[in-house]
Amino acid sequence: MRESTWQGGAVVLAAALAASACSGADRSDGGTPTELRLAIGGESEEGYDPTLGWGRYGSPLFQSTLLARDADLNVVNDLATRHEVSPDGLVWTVDVRADAKFSDGEPVTARDVAYTFTTAAKSGGVTDVTVLREAVAVDEDTVELRLTKPQSTFVNRLVSLGIVPEHAHGPDYAREPVGSGPFVLEQWDEGQQLIVRRNDAYYGAKPAFERVVFVFTGEDASLAAARSGQVDVAALPSSLAVGEMPGMRLTRVESVDNRGIMFPFLPDEGRTTAEGRPIGNDVTSDQAVRRAVNAALDRQALVDGVLNGFGRPATGPVDGLPWYEPSAAVQDKDPEGAKRALEAAGWVDTDGDGVREKAGVEAEFPLLYPAGDSLRQGLALAVADMLEPVGVAVTAKGESWDVIRNRMHADPVLFGWGSHDPTEMVNLYSSAQAGVELWNPGLYRDDTVDAELTAGLAATDPEQATAHWKAAQREFGPGADAAWAWLVNLDHTYYADACLDLGKLQVEPHGHGWPITQGIAGWRWTC
Repeated sequence: MRESTWQGGAVVLAAALAASACSGADRSDGGTPTELRLAIGGESEEGYDPTLGWGRYGSPLFQSTLLARDADLNVVNDLATRHEVSPDGLVWTVDVRADAKFSDGEPVTARDVAYTFTTAAKSGGVTDVTVLREAVAVDEDTVELRLTKPQSTFVNRLVSLGIVPEHAHGPDYAREPVGSGPFVLEQWDEGQQLIVRRNDAYYGAKPAFERVVFVFTGEDASLAAARSGQVDVAALPSSLAVGEMPGMRLTRVESVDNRGIMFPFLPDEGRTTAEGRPIGNDVTSDQAVRRAVNAALDRQALVDGVLNGFGRPATGPVDGLPWYEPSAAVQDKDPEGAKRALEAAGWVDTDGDGVREKAGVEAEFPLLYPAGDSLRQGLALAVADMLEPVGVAVTAKGESWDVIRNRMHADPVLFGWGSHDPTEMVNLYSSAQAGVELWNPGLYRDDTVDAELTAGLAATDPEQATAHWKAAQREFGPGADAAWAWLVNLDHTYYADACLDLGKLQVEPHGHGWPITQGIAGWRWTC
């Protein structure tokens, strides 16, 4: 399987590089390459329209955002020169800089900002602005974003939603984007490559590269391309980020990109969703089982053995972020404690087959993961090995996303999440989001957690919001409801040309899109 993946990826890579308008050998001043070549995955099959979700995980590249997060994750101005929030939290007023232009030469105005937010609210894309009541351009450079209710996390919409031009936003926009960002889309060969060129009208720091070519290859082909010098940056899973590579430097970037086991929360009573998806699991609906799994796992061993040391143990969904509650964590690597908890709850191995049972139900379940994801496969297999000695039988099963979506209310799934936005906690644990897209797939519900999450969203004071986020974690965490078993936080690993200075890199979110490109306008050749 790996061999065929490499061959297919190599063909795509060769075609992409052959089709490039320039090559890395081109020089702008006799010595500095004018083209950058990246194999970092993340092709957006839906295109590059922010109102439909493009740019949620990383820089929108072609568009600018009102605000941004710097390398230290502080919120700073981008298109906005200032913003303020009314005391009741219902009106966000933003002043827009006057020197920004779209790539077609038209000025960026408050009307474009209002149009973007209005359109995104109507589209139902993954950038959730449904709390917006209306967006109004007060004058040429001032917009008011009026909400139906206060939302402490709305600042993240100003950070993530790229601004589109009202005059040029039509049906073809996702494949022919016009924006005010540092790059302009030049050519997109779907499934092979994306070529972008520098936007010389960009108001910010100009990128050092005339063109950037994103080549879309599999893991093995990306590694081969890095080894042969065909790309300047290659994103690779930790399993392939080993050994020295001439002319390249291994860069590890800390992230909040986590992997965890979602537990179906309800018992199997024969119910299904409106779409016919089965609901319930008689093993994972038992709190004692969920807590025992959390206690038995050796997360550091998962980091060392599956991630090759490129990561850290996960104790919850928001480790290390300002709203993280460390007291919600529990001691792991405690299989004996897990055994005692299971026995106290009535899970015993009466027939001596090594698997506990209770009221005729075997302590066994499949653990689904996306087929082809080697990292999640490794985690799933390791989890199965760790739980076998405590009498819980787990079968790791790689499945298509169609199968996972159909089974995720009834079978545990190894998911990946991670965001700079605490809204992700709401999406994963609020009963209001149960079964919406891939959010809260276990259909977890707790009235206290719902109340804390709702209060966190509604808070107008960031410190008050954080207090509610922390309180919610104490309820849904591994020592309480244990709705998930969080496993690891990844380090994102890249091989980069030894002469390429990537600057100070952010703690990265979940790996969709191109999070490493957040600071691409500041990348420079050093030799």
